[in-house]
Amino acid sequence: MLTTFKRAEPGDRSAEQMQITVMRAELATEIERFTGTDGSHMSAIPGLHLARTTRCQMPAHGITQPAVCLMAQGSKRVRLYDEVYIYDSNQYLIVSQNLPVCAHTTDATEENPVLGLRIDFDPKDIASALLQMGTAVPRPPSDKPQRGLFTGQLFPALLDAVLRLVSLLHTPDHIAALAPLYQREILYRVLAGPEGWRLAQMATTDGHSLRIARAIQRLTSHFNEPLLMEDLAREVHMSVSSLHAHFKAVTAMSPLQFQKQLRLQEARRIMLSERVDAGTAGHRVGYESQSQFNREYSRFFGAPPARDIKRLLEEQLGAAAPAVVVPASS
Repeated sequence: MLTTFKRAEPGDRSAEQMQITVMRAELATEIERFTGTDGSHMSAIPGLHLARTTRCQMPAHGITQPAVCLMAQGSKRVRLYDEVYIYDSNQYLIVSQNLPVCAHTTDATEENPVLGLRIDFDPKDIASALLQMGTAVPRPPSDKPQRGLFTGQLFPALLDAVLRLVSLLHTPDHIAALAPLYQREILYRVLAGPEGWRLAQMATTDGHSLRIARAIQRLTSHFNEPLLMEDLAREVHMSVSSLHAHFKAVTAMSPLQFQKQLRLQEARRIMLSERVDAGTAGHRVGYESQSQFNREYSRFFGAPPARDIKRLLEEQLGAAAPAVVVPASS
């Protein structure tokens, strides 16, 4: 069953909301200035990516990494397995784990482009930030692991720190000295905010969230190998039943479903970038049965491998793409 998490309705025009509106407009101007063209642009600030989109997109599949994401203008839909998160310029999105997601925008136009940014962070920085918070460390209501992806209501202190970080692009000589400080402040603001406890769980050395992070890391680096739950559970010091339950709590899917998404996304990347056939790609990501690979690929991406890759190539090249050699069973 598909679960949709709708964005919150904008609040009244209080002084705080007016402050957010002004800063958000300034952030949108800055993103326009430093992008200029559609696409995701890596900025001169390490870990800061700016994005601009002027047309509705096909859903894009990929593996996220820990990051703070904001929309200065427009909205975005992010799907994590059977859950859909919709966030706009009134929210921020936090990704605390490496997760396979599908994302796209639906309201982009030439007149009103969708403008957003992503600030990557190292999960190790969470523990460092929490140490400096002292008694202000957020306390989770329970020790149950939370989703590795969540949204929160945007607030002035967070937006101000983000705006100061982006504004450093005007003074490149100051980036090395100030960008790490602003990035640390952004993480601090999230941790100190109403949803900060969700992120703080990642820093609990003996907590389940950290063990699930290790399991995710193991699956990500060995996705083409057979999955033996007993071995994975032993490696992260959990029982099989506990691993399964807590893994699903964080990722919305089982370890096997997680591995399958990693395999299919990597197979798609291989076919697209290396122009190999479906049989070769499926075998390289761990599938022994080509027919099983074709079935699962079609179910996941909505089209057989050959047709899907041809469409993607046409989008990239802006013209009719050459046929991809795939056996007829696909």
